[in-house]
Amino acid sequence: MRTGWTLSTVLGLTLVGTLLQAIAPQPLFSEEETPDSAVAREVSYYKEIRPLFQTHCLGCHQPAKQSGQYEMTQFSQLLQGGESGDAAIVAGKPDESGLIDQITPVDGAAAMPKEGKPLAPAEIELIRKWIEQGAQDDTPASAKVQYNTENPPKYAAAPVITSLDFSPDGKWLAVSGYHEVVLHHADGSGVAARLIGMSERIESAVFSPDGKRLAVAGGSPGRLGEVQIWDVAERALRLSRSVGYDTLYGASWSNDSKLIGFGCPDNTLRAIDAETGEQKLYNGAHNDWVLDTIFSVKSDHLISVSRDRSMKLIHVPTQRFIDNITSITPGALKGGLHAIDRHPSKDELLAGGSDGTPKIYRMVREKARRIGDDFNLIRAFPKMPGRIFSVAFSSDGNQIVAGSSYNTQGEVRVFNYADAKELLKISVPESAIYAVTFSHDGKQLAAAGYDGQVRLIDVANGNIKHAFPPVPIRAGEASGAE
Repeated sequence: MRTGWTLSTVLGLTLVGTLLQAIAPQPLFSEEETPDSAVAREVSYYKEIRPLFQTHCLGCHQPAKQSGQYEMTQFSQLLQGGESGDAAIVAGKPDESGLIDQITPVDGAAAMPKEGKPLAPAEIELIRKWIEQGAQDDTPASAKVQYNTENPPKYAAAPVITSLDFSPDGKWLAVSGYHEVVLHHADGSGVAARLIGMSERIESAVFSPDGKRLAVAGGSPGRLGEVQIWDVAERALRLSRSVGYDTLYGASWSNDSKLIGFGCPDNTLRAIDAETGEQKLYNGAHNDWVLDTIFSVKSDHLISVSRDRSMKLIHVPTQRFIDNITSITPGALKGGLHAIDRHPSKDELLAGGSDGTPKIYRMVREKARRIGDDFNLIRAFPKMPGRIFSVAFSSDGNQIVAGSSYNTQGEVRVFNYADAKELLKISVPESAIYAVTFSHDGKQLAAAGYDGQVRLIDVANGNIKHAFPPVPIRAGEASGAE
């Protein structure tokens, strides 16, 4: 499944745009401050220290992945330390705090973070000053809830669903939730696991080509972007990589499962090593949020779509922008592109967006560009109502599916790939559709969106076989997920 939009995009673009005017990291000190004057004031844990830990440390020290048996998301655990038994933080005594020893470089290298560069001297001095001032926790009560397997999110209503993906072996259906990806049995018979992590919002969750891992792109709006890698069999978080200061979109795997591509709201397209989290690709060719990605057949190119109305081709080994696959003529595209998928065996790309028309493009241009051209367009399918938020190929490449929304009404359509003939049309009253995907055998569809109901659809006749919320609903017991 390829899906590019988020609930914040759908319901509050103006508000989100206002809140996120500065996606780039904020300076540690104001223009009037120097490091010396900054640490002379009272240092805030919640506003200053917690973001440093979030950026540099929480990938390895969170409830789902406690390296060294040390968790830094809960304040009490942050103070106590890990398997060594020594206190990580001794209030008022930075020189007796083990954390300071771990983050202070010796000969240019620090024990922590284990991966990546040491903290800057000004950042270390800020942490020292906070400890010296008593290591106070000024976290608001509303922000102190920590979710893990012992304390999973509780729902008063079903969450808006932005991502669905069937596993290649046909066993599982991954469904986005709040702070979690819910792993369901593919026939809808029940929950198999709840993969709970740091990110409040899950924008996409996709299985690796061999089905052994799950890549998750999401984050906490205005604070954190995160890529997670889960071991499906062990239900264990293998990697958490913080990226930027807002939610991430459109995760995709290279065909050899070595790289994970994703889009960012800072207009960049990136890829990381799936084992180490090391950044392998960074490109800023887009002019607006990058909402979805897909690798080419040989995985030597990464293709992206964006709110800037373009589909771009990036060469992975060199990180270079190669081409605008879609037309760049003003007015050729009516609004942003939200979702992309690739034919299973050839470099033909299915895209959907604001104009409501699913389209197939060839990846490599065969003619010189001319003003007004759209040479790479192979086929346009019948227009759907409203905006398309999700598109997908069947595993044999013979069919495509698209999900759309118009005026709170959702629609799912299945088309024949070869001639664009409409095969199925399923209307979903009073619920936008944000995610659609085929099962691996092509016999079943999953569709979901605003109302939080997963619908399993028989591809042969379009009947909804089963509809269910992805999580337990307990009215009156919500813990922030409602």
